[in-house]
Amino acid sequence: MRSLYCFVAILVLLPAAWAADLTIKVVDQQSAVVPGASVLLLRSGASAPVAVQTTSPTGITRFSGVAPGAYLVRVLAPGFAPLSANVSAPGELALQLHIAVATQNVVVSATRTPVPSEETGAEVSSLEARELTTMRPVNEAEALRFLPGAVVGNAGQWGGLASLFVRGGDSRYNKVIVDGVTVNDPGGTFNFGVVPMDQVDRLEFVRGAQSDLYGSDAMTSVVQTWSREGTTVTPELAFGADGGTFQTAHGYASVSGARGRFDYNLYGDQFNTNGQGLNDQYSNSSQGANLGLVLAPKVRFRLRTRHLNSRTGVQSFWDFNGQALLPPDLDQRARQNDFLSSAEITVSGTRWQHTFTGFEYHHRLSNRDQIMEPGRVSPLFGNIDFPFNSISDINRAGFEYQGQYWERSWARLIVGYRFEDENGFVGDLTSPPLSHGLRLNHDLYAQQLLTRGRASLVAGLRFTHNGSFGNAVAPRIAPTLLLLRGGSFFSGTRLRGSFATGIKEPRLEETFAADAFVIPNPSLRAEENRAFDAGIEQRLVGSRFVLAATYFHNIFRRQIEFATNPVSFVGQYVNVNKSLAQGAETEFHARLWSRLSLDSSYTYTSTEILAAPLCSAANFCDPLLATGRPLLRRPRHSGNVLLSYAVRRWGGQIGGTFLGPRVDSDFLGLLPPVTHTAGYGRVDLGGWYALTRHMTAYVNIGNLFDRRYEEAAGFPALGFNFRAGMKFRLGGE
Repeated sequence: MRSLYCFVAILVLLPAAWAADLTIKVVDQQSAVVPGASVLLLRSGASAPVAVQTTSPTGITRFSGVAPGAYLVRVLAPGFAPLSANVSAPGELALQLHIAVATQNVVVSATRTPVPSEETGAEVSSLEARELTTMRPVNEAEALRFLPGAVVGNAGQWGGLASLFVRGGDSRYNKVIVDGVTVNDPGGTFNFGVVPMDQVDRLEFVRGAQSDLYGSDAMTSVVQTWSREGTTVTPELAFGADGGTFQTAHGYASVSGARGRFDYNLYGDQFNTNGQGLNDQYSNSSQGANLGLVLAPKVRFRLRTRHLNSRTGVQSFWDFNGQALLPPDLDQRARQNDFLSSAEITVSGTRWQHTFTGFEYHHRLSNRDQIMEPGRVSPLFGNIDFPFNSISDINRAGFEYQGQYWERSWARLIVGYRFEDENGFVGDLTSPPLSHGLRLNHDLYAQQLLTRGRASLVAGLRFTHNGSFGNAVAPRIAPTLLLLRGGSFFSGTRLRGSFATGIKEPRLEETFAADAFVIPNPSLRAEENRAFDAGIEQRLVGSRFVLAATYFHNIFRRQIEFATNPVSFVGQYVNVNKSLAQGAETEFHARLWSRLSLDSSYTYTSTEILAAPLCSAANFCDPLLATGRPLLRRPRHSGNVLLSYAVRRWGGQIGGTFLGPRVDSDFLGLLPPVTHTAGYGRVDLGGWYALTRHMTAYVNIGNLFDRRYEEAAGFPALGFNFRAGMKFRLGGE
């Protein structure tokens, strides 16, 4: 009997004797931990992963119960070059990630999962924490202007309405996501000028139609940001302040850390300025939290929340090319109050990963003018300064499931379902009733990623059932091919292309209008973009230099326009317009030295209105909006350059933005009419120096050469401006 017990004990203990633990810590070149990296563990020579895990806030992942032996580890971390390493189990080791040129880094937004950018079949640009720390942009628009293909139109001052135009598309054709939450108004409207960038860890910008993954509004781009997570075992308190021209004052503070199963980052930010002119004041207050908890070895919970409250003076159209055509509006004010939150649970299996997310976004905007100022007069319309109290009160809430399955090291499947409730009131309180809209939307999507040898393929499909326009299908297919591997000088030639459909739902006021002069149109269909692009990328000198060129072609269909009865002035929004946007983007990226990088781009864009049947003299249409005309505020020529340098003790950047002349309008009936905005070039500087381990001084200069220019006609941009300050850090590692 004793022999039988011994035999059974041996059978029970034998698997444990052959099981081992493999612990991996992922760090960057400064030895700082890298949280959220995907780590694949493969048997040497095998294609199916043994397991896939994500590093903890302290940069660690542990594979338990694996068989002893040789393995291959592949690490994919957004913002870094992919890393492959041979390891042995059992064991503990640290893997160091490196920064590569922009087109070689791992990105998330193009495929909703970490993938090397060269395999996505999309043009993706990003700004990492190290770059944002030097740049210190006042808002998201100031950061985007340095990325390829981004044309930013800001209505003058800090806090002014800032729009983004990508590949000739409308300003409402960009999907904007903050910490996993969509923050567009229904129909795509978004103001980049009031989104603070403090505590943003990473910004990704994807060009091209992406509705297969993101649904409505992703017609020409996706802009996504993530807030920082706590990573230091010792709690870190960071705070600072800066000030500068135009009586600008800015203060901020955060406390963060990671201990045991819990990580946290709590932060707040306050920005105030009087601006450079009358009624030019801007104030923005924001607070947020990013909290993580490991519920079980393979179950993680994360809560992110952010609140912002801004107030802005609105001058309206007044100064064109240095001439005051009208007095500035002295009493118009805009106020915005936003709250967003997302709660996410991630469950990791051996090769499956399931993510369940609940989200909410509450957006309140009021634009108010109380006094009719006598000086603001149009020769065509008379006094144009009418009192109003325009508001938007919109809530977007819902939940989403996303599943990810690693079929092989070279094959990945993404599937998902999303439900969203869009509910909002839009209108003018001085002329009720308000328009009230309610949409219940359902989306199913799937994406297959394949990378085999020199070729890769991304194929996605989304089915959308929208509460307004009904059903729509958005496909996307994007192949890439490494045509030539090259040698020491020509280090690889890659071809890429994509075909996709983008969709955009109508705005609430277009579908559910309640104005006395506007008839609601529940039959409005989604606007659509049929998008095609093709490009080539050439790497040089061991991939230290990269040249890329992309041709893009967009056909925007079923664009919504307002049809008015010239007798009764009663009208309705209808799908009638059609337009074309095509052109080319070129990029040059260089890692000149380990700490010095150069990123530059040039974009040529040609646009044309193909159909605008409602633009006629009977409808008092601006002739700039007629068939055959180019689209407003889309320059033919645009470009930027960003030179960055950083070592352990100091860093600096010099950036330039260049836009050619573009068609624009005063929309006020002025004589002679304003029909364009002149081109401009602007140079910005930024730098920091660590006086001690706990104290850093920094300075940022905008419009270094004090150029007079306008991004939107009639709204003079800021002249020379600077901010200087100090940041203090206590604790941390």
